[in-house]
Amino acid sequence: MSKPVPSSGFLSDLITRNASRLTGSDTRLLDVLVKDPIRAAIENGKEVSLRAGVHPAAAVRLAKRLGFEGYPEFRAYLQANLVEEGNDFENPAARMAARLVRAEEGQVLSSVLDSEIATLEALRTAVPDSDIRAFSEALRDARKIFIFGRGHAASLSSLIALRLQRSGYDAADLGDRTHHFAEMLNRLSPDDVVWLLAFRRPSQQISDANGIASMRGATRLALTDLLAARFDPAPDHQICASRGEAGESQSLVVPMTIANAVILDLAGIDGGRSIRSLEEFKAFRQSLPPRWRR
Repeated sequence: MSKPVPSSGFLSDLITRNASRLTGSDTRLLDVLVKDPIRAAIENGKEVSLRAGVHPAAAVRLAKRLGFEGYPEFRAYLQANLVEEGNDFENPAARMAARLVRAEEGQVLSSVLDSEIATLEALRTAVPDSDIRAFSEALRDARKIFIFGRGHAASLSSLIALRLQRSGYDAADLGDRTHHFAEMLNRLSPDDVVWLLAFRRPSQQISDANGIASMRGATRLALTDLLAARFDPAPDHQICASRGEAGESQSLVVPMTIANAVILDLAGIDGGRSIRSLEEFKAFRQSLPPRWRR
């Protein structure tokens, strides 16, 4: 009969329960594992033993002393802890390691695709069309649009601003001009829209922009994931959607898909403004020397 697999918990608890059975080699191995749990969850027993300077079989013996059938089962235990303990995912390295441990050998691309597909499928029912329409109507009626994202959201902020400009809207990416933050928002009015993007948590700059926009009476839109959902004061309109569970890809595909839907819906309700502007932009770009075409 096989031994019962230790329940999920902290490695330190497992060590404490089995302290009397551990050898000198075990201690050296555990020192390596505890110092770098992210790496420990990825490496095999031979690699861990090499780093600890012990015999390659020592890792297998340690795993058995701790109640596992072998090192693969022990490593699965370490991986489960890495994936399940939410606090680890504030650490970018831990998030990357968790994604790696979910992917089988040689299946990294498939793992990422599975994660993206599952998250996008969940988006079908998570965001109603009425939320998309609230965003597009606010953009359609704006005098000027400011888009602001920091960190990973900065690249999406830049793309949204570019697409709105090509669609004929007076749009500016605040993330590209933070050194002119005061100048950019000085003339903010109730006729303007500030579109904020935040993932994991709103940065202080994002919170500042939200506060200023609120005081000036501008319409505030927020596109966030679940961890960054809380704004004070609350935006006028907010779309909040998961970018994946812990250990999944957490990429920009979900917020980018939502932004694309908003811009597409905008083109459907602005009386042809977007379509005409895109045609004019294409003609103008073709008239430029090749070095200026992108």
